[in-house]
Amino acid sequence: MAVVREFTLPDLGEGLTEATIVQWLVEVGEVVAVDQPVVEVETAKAMVEVPCPYGGVVTARYGDEGAEVPVGTPLVTVAVGAVPDDLAEQAPTTDAGSGTATGTATAPEAPAADATENGSGNVLVGYGTSAAAARRRRIRPADGARPEAGGPQPPTGAEPTTPAEEAGADRPARAADADSRTVAVISPLVRRMARENDLDLREVTGTGPDGLILRTDVESALRARRERAQRPATAAAAVEGTAGATAMAAAPGAAAGLAPTPGEERIPLRGMLGAAAEKFSRSRREIPEATCWVDADATELLAARRAMNVPGTPKVSLLALLARITTAALARFPQLNATVDTRTQEIVRLPAVHLGFAAQTDRGLVVPVVRDAQARTVEDLSAEMARLTETARAGGLSLAELTHGTFTLNNYGVFGVDGSTPIINHPEAAMLGVGRIAAKPWVHEGELAVRQVVQLSLTFDHRVCDGGTAGGFLRFVADCVEQPALLLRGL
Repeated sequence: MAVVREFTLPDLGEGLTEATIVQWLVEVGEVVAVDQPVVEVETAKAMVEVPCPYGGVVTARYGDEGAEVPVGTPLVTVAVGAVPDDLAEQAPTTDAGSGTATGTATAPEAPAADATENGSGNVLVGYGTSAAAARRRRIRPADGARPEAGGPQPPTGAEPTTPAEEAGADRPARAADADSRTVAVISPLVRRMARENDLDLREVTGTGPDGLILRTDVESALRARRERAQRPATAAAAVEGTAGATAMAAAPGAAAGLAPTPGEERIPLRGMLGAAAEKFSRSRREIPEATCWVDADATELLAARRAMNVPGTPKVSLLALLARITTAALARFPQLNATVDTRTQEIVRLPAVHLGFAAQTDRGLVVPVVRDAQARTVEDLSAEMARLTETARAGGLSLAELTHGTFTLNNYGVFGVDGSTPIINHPEAAMLGVGRIAAKPWVHEGELAVRQVVQLSLTFDHRVCDGGTAGGFLRFVADCVEQPALLLRGL
Protein backbone atom coordinates (compact mmCIF):
# COMPACT_ATOMS: atom_id res chain seq x y z
CA MET A 1 0.00 0.00 0.00
CA ALA A 2 1.33 3.40 -0.96
CA VAL A 3 2.19 5.90 1.76
CA VAL A 4 2.12 9.58 0.82
CA ARG A 5 5.19 11.44 2.07
CA GLU A 6 5.51 15.23 2.09
CA PHE A 7 8.90 16.72 1.25
CA THR A 8 9.47 20.31 2.39
CA LEU A 9 12.17 22.80 1.41
CA PRO A 10 15.11 21.87 3.64
CA ASP A 11 17.44 24.17 5.55
CA LEU A 12 19.90 25.29 2.90
CA GLY A 13 22.51 26.48 5.39
CA GLU A 14 24.33 29.82 5.77
CA GLY A 15 21.30 31.32 7.56
CA LEU A 16 19.14 31.21 4.41
CA THR A 17 15.42 31.22 5.15
CA GLU A 18 13.89 31.11 1.67
CA ALA A 19 14.56 30.24 -1.96
CA THR A 20 13.04 31.01 -5.37
CA ILE A 21 11.83 28.17 -7.57
CA VAL A 22 13.71 28.39 -10.86
CA GLN A 23 12.74 25.18 -12.62
CA TRP A 24 10.81 22.05 -11.78
CA LEU A 25 12.71 18.90 -12.69
CA VAL A 26 9.79 16.47 -12.28
CA GLU A 27 6.14 16.33 -13.26
CA VAL A 28 3.10 15.13 -11.31
CA GLY A 29 2.77 11.39 -11.98
CA GLU A 30 6.49 10.90 -12.55
CA VAL A 31 8.44 8.16 -10.81
CA VAL A 32 11.40 9.48 -8.79
CA ALA A 33 14.24 7.65 -7.09
CA VAL A 34 15.71 8.35 -3.66
CA ASP A 35 17.94 11.45 -3.80
CA GLN A 36 16.80 12.40 -7.30
CA PRO A 37 16.75 16.21 -7.81
CA VAL A 38 13.15 17.38 -8.10
CA VAL A 39 13.50 21.17 -8.29
CA GLU A 40 16.14 23.79 -9.00
CA VAL A 41 16.04 26.77 -6.64
CA GLU A 42 17.91 30.05 -6.41
CA THR A 43 19.00 31.24 -3.00
CA ALA A 44 20.71 34.46 -2.02
CA LYS A 45 24.01 32.62 -2.48
CA ALA A 46 23.72 30.25 -5.43
CA MET A 47 21.55 28.07 -7.67
CA VAL A 48 21.15 24.53 -6.30
CA GLU A 49 19.24 21.36 -7.14
CA VAL A 50 17.20 19.96 -4.27
CA PRO A 51 17.00 16.15 -4.08
CA CYS A 52 14.00 14.34 -2.61
CA PRO A 53 14.80 11.78 0.11
CA TYR A 54 11.83 9.59 -0.91
CA GLY A 55 11.35 7.25 -3.87
CA GLY A 56 7.97 6.73 -5.50
CA VAL A 57 5.39 8.58 -7.60
CA VAL A 58 5.08 12.37 -7.45
CA THR A 59 1.48 13.14 -6.55
CA ALA A 60 1.67 16.93 -6.18
CA ARG A 61 3.96 19.92 -6.69
CA TYR A 62 3.70 23.15 -4.73
CA GLY A 63 4.73 26.53 -6.11
CA ASP A 64 5.12 27.95 -9.59
CA GLU A 65 8.45 28.79 -11.19
CA GLY A 66 9.51 32.19 -9.90
CA ALA A 67 7.70 31.82 -6.58
CA GLU A 68 9.49 32.41 -3.28
CA VAL A 69 9.34 29.44 -0.92
CA PRO A 70 10.23 29.69 2.79
CA VAL A 71 12.22 26.91 4.43
CA GLY A 72 9.82 24.23 5.72
CA THR A 73 7.19 24.86 3.04
CA PRO A 74 6.02 21.74 1.12
CA LEU A 75 7.67 21.21 -2.27
CA VAL A 76 6.26 17.85 -3.43
CA THR A 77 4.36 14.87 -2.11
CA VAL A 78 5.46 11.38 -3.09
CA ALA A 79 3.47 8.16 -2.97
CA VAL A 80 6.10 5.82 -1.50
CA GLY A 81 5.67 2.18 -2.54
CA ALA A 82 3.33 3.07 -5.40
CA VAL A 83 5.48 1.29 -8.01
CA PRO A 84 6.34 -2.28 -6.85
CA ASP A 85 8.62 -4.53 -8.88
CA ASP A 86 5.81 -6.76 -10.17
CA LEU A 87 4.28 -3.76 -12.00
CA ALA A 88 7.50 -2.79 -13.70
CA GLU A 89 6.45 -4.07 -17.11
CA GLN A 90 2.71 -3.34 -16.89
CA ALA A 91 0.74 -0.35 -18.10
CA PRO A 92 -0.66 1.04 -14.83
CA THR A 93 -3.70 3.20 -14.27
CA THR A 94 -4.49 5.94 -11.79
CA ASP A 95 -5.78 4.70 -8.44
CA ALA A 96 -8.23 7.43 -7.47
CA GLY A 97 -8.11 8.47 -3.88
CA SER A 98 -4.66 7.06 -3.18
CA GLY A 99 -2.84 9.40 -5.52
CA THR A 100 -1.03 6.43 -7.13
CA ALA A 101 -0.30 7.52 -10.70
CA THR A 102 0.07 4.99 -13.49
CA GLY A 103 0.48 5.09 -17.24
CA THR A 104 2.42 3.61 -20.11
CA ALA A 105 6.01 4.13 -19.04
CA THR A 106 8.17 1.45 -17.43
CA ALA A 107 8.91 1.97 -13.75
CA PRO A 108 12.50 1.93 -12.51
CA GLU A 109 13.77 -0.52 -9.99
CA ALA A 110 12.19 0.10 -6.59
CA PRO A 111 14.58 1.52 -3.98
CA ALA A 112 15.44 -0.53 -0.94
CA ALA A 113 12.65 -0.63 1.63
CA ASP A 114 14.52 1.24 4.32
CA ALA A 115 15.65 3.98 1.96
CA THR A 116 12.20 4.28 0.43
CA GLU A 117 10.31 4.47 3.69
CA ASN A 118 12.68 6.55 5.73
CA GLY A 119 14.42 8.61 3.04
CA SER A 120 18.14 9.06 2.61
CA GLY A 121 18.53 11.90 5.07
CA ASN A 122 20.43 13.86 2.43
CA VAL A 123 19.48 17.45 1.79
CA LEU A 124 21.31 18.99 -1.17
CA VAL A 125 23.22 17.66 -4.15
CA GLY A 126 26.86 17.96 -3.21
CA TYR A 127 26.07 18.07 0.53
CA GLY A 128 26.13 14.42 1.55
CA THR A 129 24.51 12.73 -1.46
CA SER A 130 26.92 10.07 -2.63
CA ALA A 131 25.00 7.70 -4.88
CA ALA A 132 23.92 8.83 -8.33
CA ALA A 133 20.18 9.19 -8.77
CA ALA A 134 18.38 6.60 -10.88
CA ARG A 135 17.25 7.57 -14.34
CA ARG A 136 13.90 9.33 -14.36
CA ARG A 137 11.00 7.69 -16.13
CA ARG A 138 7.69 9.44 -16.58
CA ILE A 139 4.36 7.76 -15.96
CA ARG A 140 1.56 9.55 -17.76
CA PRO A 141 -1.87 9.27 -16.08
CA ALA A 142 -4.52 7.65 -18.27
CA ASP A 143 -7.20 9.97 -19.64
CA GLY A 144 -5.57 12.96 -18.02
CA ALA A 145 -6.44 11.66 -14.54
CA ARG A 146 -5.02 13.40 -11.50
CA PRO A 147 -5.24 12.64 -7.76
CA GLU A 148 -8.79 13.00 -6.49
CA ALA A 149 -9.97 15.23 -3.65
CA GLY A 150 -8.80 13.91 -0.34
CA GLY A 151 -5.26 13.42 -1.55
CA PRO A 152 -2.64 16.13 -2.01
CA GLN A 153 -3.70 18.57 -4.71
CA PRO A 154 -1.19 19.82 -7.28
CA PRO A 155 -0.80 23.59 -7.52
CA THR A 156 -1.96 25.61 -10.46
CA GLY A 157 0.32 26.97 -13.14
CA ALA A 158 2.20 23.77 -14.01
CA GLU A 159 3.47 23.88 -17.58
CA PRO A 160 3.40 20.84 -19.89
CA THR A 161 6.68 19.33 -20.95
CA THR A 162 7.59 20.06 -24.56
CA PRO A 163 9.25 17.49 -26.85
CA ALA A 164 12.40 19.60 -26.83
CA GLU A 165 12.54 19.52 -23.03
CA GLU A 166 12.12 15.72 -23.04
CA ALA A 167 14.92 15.45 -25.56
CA GLY A 168 17.39 16.89 -23.03
CA ALA A 169 18.43 20.08 -21.29
CA ASP A 170 21.76 20.25 -23.10
CA ARG A 171 20.11 21.85 -26.14
CA PRO A 172 18.07 25.07 -26.31
CA ALA A 173 14.37 24.42 -25.85
CA ARG A 174 12.45 25.33 -29.01
CA ALA A 175 8.77 26.23 -28.76
CA ALA A 176 7.03 26.31 -32.15
CA ASP A 177 4.22 28.73 -32.91
CA ALA A 178 1.45 28.50 -35.46
CA ASP A 179 3.79 29.68 -38.23
CA SER A 180 6.32 26.92 -37.43
CA ARG A 181 8.80 29.50 -36.15
CA THR A 182 11.02 28.40 -33.29
CA VAL A 183 12.37 30.15 -30.21
CA ALA A 184 15.80 29.12 -28.90
CA VAL A 185 15.97 29.51 -25.14
CA ILE A 186 18.14 27.45 -22.81
CA SER A 187 17.93 29.42 -19.55
CA PRO A 188 14.88 29.05 -17.28
CA LEU A 189 15.63 32.51 -15.92
CA VAL A 190 15.28 33.97 -19.40
CA ARG A 191 11.95 32.22 -19.89
CA ARG A 192 10.75 33.39 -16.48
CA MET A 193 11.81 37.00 -17.16
CA ALA A 194 9.92 37.00 -20.46
CA ARG A 195 6.85 35.40 -18.88
CA GLU A 196 6.73 37.86 -15.97
CA ASN A 197 6.93 40.82 -18.37
CA ASP A 198 4.45 39.42 -20.94
CA LEU A 199 7.16 39.38 -23.60
CA ASP A 200 6.69 37.16 -26.64
CA LEU A 201 10.08 35.49 -27.20
CA ARG A 202 9.23 35.03 -30.88
CA GLU A 203 9.72 38.79 -31.24
CA VAL A 204 13.19 38.70 -29.69
CA THR A 205 16.33 38.28 -31.79
CA GLY A 206 18.89 36.08 -30.05
CA THR A 207 22.54 37.13 -30.11
CA GLY A 208 23.91 33.87 -28.72
CA PRO A 209 25.26 30.89 -30.68
CA ASP A 210 22.77 29.66 -33.31
CA GLY A 211 20.39 32.47 -32.40
CA LEU A 212 20.18 31.52 -28.72
CA ILE A 213 18.22 34.12 -26.74
CA LEU A 214 20.25 35.44 -23.83
CA ARG A 215 19.23 37.45 -20.79
CA THR A 216 20.72 40.59 -22.34
CA ASP A 217 18.48 40.10 -25.40
CA VAL A 218 15.37 40.02 -23.22
CA GLU A 219 16.54 43.07 -21.25
CA SER A 220 17.15 44.97 -24.51
CA ALA A 221 13.69 44.06 -25.78
CA LEU A 222 12.07 45.20 -22.53
CA ARG A 223 14.07 48.44 -22.60
CA ALA A 224 12.96 49.14 -26.17
CA ARG A 225 9.34 48.47 -25.23
CA ARG A 226 9.59 50.88 -22.30
CA GLU A 227 11.05 53.58 -24.53
CA ARG A 228 8.19 53.14 -27.01
CA ALA A 229 5.66 53.41 -24.20
CA GLN A 230 7.27 56.53 -22.76
CA ARG A 231 7.30 58.54 -25.99
CA PRO A 232 3.57 59.42 -25.90
CA ALA A 233 3.84 60.28 -22.19
CA THR A 234 6.78 62.59 -22.88
CA ALA A 235 4.90 64.37 -25.67
CA ALA A 236 1.85 64.80 -23.46
CA ALA A 237 3.98 66.23 -20.68
CA ALA A 238 5.47 68.78 -23.07
CA VAL A 239 1.98 69.93 -24.11
CA GLU A 240 0.68 70.19 -20.56
CA GLY A 241 3.66 72.30 -19.45
CA THR A 242 2.73 74.31 -16.38
CA ALA A 243 -0.26 72.10 -15.63
CA GLY A 244 2.03 69.11 -15.36
CA ALA A 245 4.36 70.95 -13.00
CA THR A 246 1.40 71.98 -10.84
CA ALA A 247 0.19 68.37 -10.68
CA MET A 248 3.62 67.17 -9.56
CA ALA A 249 3.72 69.85 -6.88
CA ALA A 250 0.33 68.65 -5.65
CA ALA A 251 1.51 65.05 -5.58
CA PRO A 252 4.96 64.98 -3.96
CA GLY A 253 4.76 61.21 -3.57
CA ALA A 254 4.80 60.75 -7.33
CA ALA A 255 7.79 63.04 -7.73
CA ALA A 256 9.64 61.02 -5.09
CA GLY A 257 9.01 57.80 -6.98
CA LEU A 258 6.52 56.40 -4.46
CA ALA A 259 3.64 56.13 -6.91
CA PRO A 260 3.95 54.04 -10.10
CA THR A 261 3.99 55.82 -13.43
CA PRO A 262 2.95 54.38 -16.81
CA GLY A 263 5.60 52.30 -18.48
CA GLU A 264 7.90 51.97 -15.49
CA GLU A 265 9.50 48.66 -14.56
CA ARG A 266 9.81 47.42 -10.97
CA ILE A 267 12.34 44.71 -10.19
CA PRO A 268 11.89 42.96 -6.82
CA LEU A 269 14.99 42.92 -4.61
CA ARG A 270 14.87 39.18 -4.04
CA GLY A 271 17.25 36.26 -4.34
CA MET A 272 20.84 37.12 -5.22
CA LEU A 273 19.88 40.69 -6.14
CA GLY A 274 18.27 41.26 -2.77
CA ALA A 275 21.13 39.63 -0.89
CA ALA A 276 23.67 41.81 -2.71
CA ALA A 277 21.65 44.96 -1.99
CA GLU A 278 21.46 44.12 1.70
CA LYS A 279 25.18 43.34 1.87
CA PHE A 280 26.14 46.60 0.14
CA SER A 281 23.87 48.59 2.45
CA ARG A 282 25.20 46.86 5.55
CA SER A 283 28.77 47.47 4.43
CA ARG A 284 28.14 51.18 4.06
CA ARG A 285 26.26 51.36 7.36
CA GLU A 286 28.81 49.50 9.48
CA ILE A 287 32.24 49.99 7.91
CA PRO A 288 34.03 53.36 8.06
CA GLU A 289 35.79 52.90 4.76
CA ALA A 290 38.52 54.93 3.09
CA THR A 291 40.16 54.61 -0.32
CA CYS A 292 43.67 55.26 -1.61
CA TRP A 293 44.97 54.68 -5.12
CA VAL A 294 48.13 54.78 -7.22
CA ASP A 295 49.11 54.43 -10.87
CA ALA A 296 51.63 51.71 -11.74
CA ASP A 297 53.63 50.74 -14.80
CA ALA A 298 52.46 47.20 -15.67
CA THR A 299 54.71 46.76 -18.71
CA GLU A 300 57.07 44.34 -16.95
CA LEU A 301 54.18 42.37 -15.45
CA LEU A 302 52.73 41.78 -18.93
CA ALA A 303 56.18 40.74 -20.17
CA ALA A 304 56.50 38.29 -17.28
CA ARG A 305 53.13 36.76 -18.14
CA ARG A 306 54.15 36.32 -21.78
CA ALA A 307 57.35 34.59 -20.65
CA MET A 308 55.36 32.21 -18.44
CA ASN A 309 52.88 31.27 -21.14
CA VAL A 310 55.21 29.27 -23.32
CA PRO A 311 53.68 26.62 -25.62
CA GLY A 312 52.96 23.33 -23.92
CA THR A 313 52.51 24.76 -20.40
CA PRO A 314 49.32 25.66 -18.48
CA LYS A 315 48.22 29.21 -19.19
CA VAL A 316 48.64 31.78 -16.45
CA SER A 317 46.03 34.54 -16.32
CA LEU A 318 46.78 38.14 -15.45
CA LEU A 319 44.26 37.90 -12.62
CA ALA A 320 46.20 34.96 -11.16
CA LEU A 321 49.40 37.02 -11.18
CA LEU A 322 47.60 39.85 -9.40
CA ALA A 323 46.21 37.32 -6.92
CA ARG A 324 49.69 36.03 -6.16
CA ILE A 325 50.90 39.61 -5.63
CA THR A 326 47.93 40.21 -3.32
CA THR A 327 48.69 37.18 -1.13
CA ALA A 328 52.32 38.28 -0.87
CA ALA A 329 51.19 41.76 0.19
CA LEU A 330 48.82 40.30 2.80
CA ALA A 331 51.72 38.26 4.22
CA ARG A 332 53.52 41.57 4.81
CA PHE A 333 50.43 43.44 6.01
CA PRO A 334 48.24 40.86 7.81
CA GLN A 335 46.19 43.68 9.35
CA LEU A 336 44.13 43.74 6.15
CA ASN A 337 43.30 40.02 6.21
CA ALA A 338 40.91 40.57 9.07
CA THR A 339 37.38 41.26 10.19
CA VAL A 340 35.76 43.19 13.03
CA ASP A 341 33.68 41.34 15.63
CA THR A 342 31.16 44.03 16.54
CA ARG A 343 29.71 41.92 19.33
CA THR A 344 32.98 41.73 21.28
CA GLN A 345 34.47 44.90 19.78
CA GLU A 346 37.59 43.04 18.62
CA ILE A 347 39.66 43.01 15.45
CA VAL A 348 40.09 39.40 14.35
CA ARG A 349 43.16 38.73 12.20
CA LEU A 350 42.71 35.58 10.14
CA PRO A 351 45.43 32.96 9.59
CA ALA A 352 44.56 31.93 6.01
CA VAL A 353 43.80 34.00 2.92
CA HIS A 354 40.52 32.94 1.34
CA LEU A 355 40.65 35.20 -1.70
CA GLY A 356 37.40 36.31 -3.29
CA PHE A 357 37.33 37.74 -6.80
CA ALA A 358 34.49 39.46 -8.59
CA ALA A 359 32.97 37.57 -11.54
CA GLN A 360 30.23 38.95 -13.78
CA THR A 361 27.57 36.45 -14.88
CA ASP A 362 24.17 36.57 -16.60
CA ARG A 363 22.62 36.34 -13.12
CA GLY A 364 24.59 39.28 -11.80
CA LEU A 365 27.81 39.83 -9.89
CA VAL A 366 29.09 36.94 -7.78
CA VAL A 367 32.26 36.59 -5.72
CA PRO A 368 33.74 33.06 -5.82
CA VAL A 369 36.34 32.30 -3.15
CA VAL A 370 39.73 30.60 -3.64
CA ARG A 371 40.50 28.70 -0.45
CA ASP A 372 43.99 29.00 1.08
CA ALA A 373 45.18 31.24 -1.73
CA GLN A 374 48.40 32.01 0.15
CA ALA A 375 49.54 28.38 -0.28
CA ARG A 376 48.88 28.16 -4.04
CA THR A 377 51.23 28.68 -6.95
CA VAL A 378 50.43 31.04 -9.80
CA GLU A 379 49.49 28.07 -12.01
CA ASP A 380 47.24 26.67 -9.31
CA LEU A 381 45.60 30.05 -8.74
CA SER A 382 44.99 30.45 -12.47
CA ALA A 383 43.40 27.01 -12.82
CA GLU A 384 41.18 27.42 -9.75
CA MET A 385 40.00 30.89 -10.75
CA ALA A 386 39.18 29.66 -14.24
CA ARG A 387 37.21 26.74 -12.80
CA LEU A 388 35.26 28.93 -10.39
CA THR A 389 34.49 31.50 -13.09
CA GLU A 390 33.17 28.85 -15.48
CA THR A 391 31.08 27.29 -12.74
CA ALA A 392 29.72 30.71 -11.71
CA ARG A 393 28.58 31.50 -15.25
CA ALA A 394 26.83 28.13 -15.38
CA GLY A 395 25.08 28.94 -12.10
CA GLY A 396 26.58 25.92 -10.35
CA LEU A 397 28.64 27.38 -7.52
CA SER A 398 28.06 25.79 -4.13
CA LEU A 399 27.56 27.78 -0.95
CA ALA A 400 31.04 26.80 0.21
CA GLU A 401 32.52 28.33 -2.94
CA LEU A 402 30.75 31.66 -2.35
CA THR A 403 31.25 32.28 1.35
CA HIS A 404 33.82 32.91 4.08
CA GLY A 405 36.20 35.03 2.03
CA THR A 406 38.76 37.13 3.91
CA PHE A 407 39.88 39.57 1.18
CA THR A 408 38.50 40.44 -2.28
CA LEU A 409 40.26 41.24 -5.56
CA ASN A 410 38.09 43.23 -7.98
CA ASN A 411 39.26 43.51 -11.60
CA TYR A 412 36.88 46.16 -12.94
CA GLY A 413 39.33 46.92 -15.73
CA VAL A 414 37.55 44.29 -17.84
CA PHE A 415 34.73 46.85 -18.19
CA GLY A 416 37.14 49.36 -19.76
CA VAL A 417 37.30 51.74 -16.78
CA ASP A 418 40.40 53.12 -15.08
CA GLY A 419 39.33 53.53 -11.46
CA SER A 420 36.64 52.85 -8.91
CA THR A 421 35.88 53.09 -5.19
CA PRO A 422 34.47 49.61 -4.53
CA ILE A 423 32.24 48.76 -1.57
CA ILE A 424 33.95 46.39 0.85
CA ASN A 425 32.56 42.86 0.81
CA HIS A 426 31.19 42.76 4.36
CA PRO A 427 32.46 41.48 6.81
CA GLU A 428 35.92 41.68 5.20
CA ALA A 429 38.27 44.56 5.94
CA ALA A 430 39.51 45.56 2.49
CA MET A 431 39.20 45.20 -1.28
CA LEU A 432 41.86 45.72 -3.95
CA GLY A 433 40.59 47.18 -7.20
CA VAL A 434 42.39 46.93 -10.56
CA GLY A 435 41.54 49.16 -13.51
CA ARG A 436 42.23 48.61 -17.18
CA ILE A 437 45.82 48.41 -18.43
CA ALA A 438 46.23 51.01 -21.16
CA ALA A 439 49.09 52.56 -23.13
CA LYS A 440 49.91 55.96 -21.62
CA PRO A 441 52.84 58.41 -21.58
CA TRP A 442 55.09 57.58 -18.63
CA VAL A 443 58.50 58.67 -17.42
CA HIS A 444 60.63 55.54 -17.57
CA GLU A 445 64.32 55.64 -16.57
CA GLY A 446 64.34 59.42 -16.86
CA GLU A 447 62.78 59.57 -20.31
CA LEU A 448 59.23 59.96 -21.57
CA ALA A 449 57.95 56.70 -23.04
CA VAL A 450 54.70 54.94 -23.87
CA ARG A 451 54.10 52.32 -21.16
CA GLN A 452 51.25 50.02 -20.10
CA VAL A 453 49.75 51.80 -17.08
CA VAL A 454 47.18 50.54 -14.57
CA GLN A 455 45.43 52.27 -11.67
CA LEU A 456 45.25 50.32 -8.40
CA SER A 457 42.85 51.26 -5.61
CA LEU A 458 42.47 49.96 -2.08
CA THR A 459 39.30 50.45 -0.08
CA PHE A 460 39.85 49.53 3.56
CA ASP A 461 38.13 49.48 6.92
CA HIS A 462 39.69 52.32 8.92
CA ARG A 463 38.99 50.43 12.13
CA VAL A 464 41.51 47.69 11.32
CA CYS A 465 44.40 49.89 10.18
CA ASP A 466 45.48 53.44 9.52
CA GLY A 467 46.55 55.13 6.31
CA GLY A 468 50.18 54.13 6.79
CA THR A 469 49.37 50.41 6.70
CA ALA A 470 46.95 50.80 3.79
CA GLY A 471 49.46 52.91 1.85
CA GLY A 472 52.25 50.42 2.56
CA PHE A 473 50.12 47.53 1.28
CA LEU A 474 49.14 49.35 -1.89
CA ARG A 475 52.69 50.55 -2.55
CA PHE A 476 54.01 47.00 -2.23
CA VAL A 477 51.39 45.78 -4.71
CA ALA A 478 52.33 48.56 -7.15
CA ASP A 479 56.06 47.80 -6.78
CA CYS A 480 55.44 44.11 -7.59
CA VAL A 481 53.36 45.09 -10.61
CA GLU A 482 56.21 47.28 -11.86
CA GLN A 483 58.97 44.81 -10.89
CA PRO A 484 57.58 41.25 -10.65
CA ALA A 485 61.02 39.99 -9.63
CA LEU A 486 60.39 41.51 -6.18
CA LEU A 487 58.22 38.49 -5.45
CA LEU A 488 61.33 36.31 -5.54
CA ARG A 489 62.65 38.13 -2.50
CA GLY A 490 60.16 36.38 -0.23
CA LEU A 491 60.72 32.86 -1.63
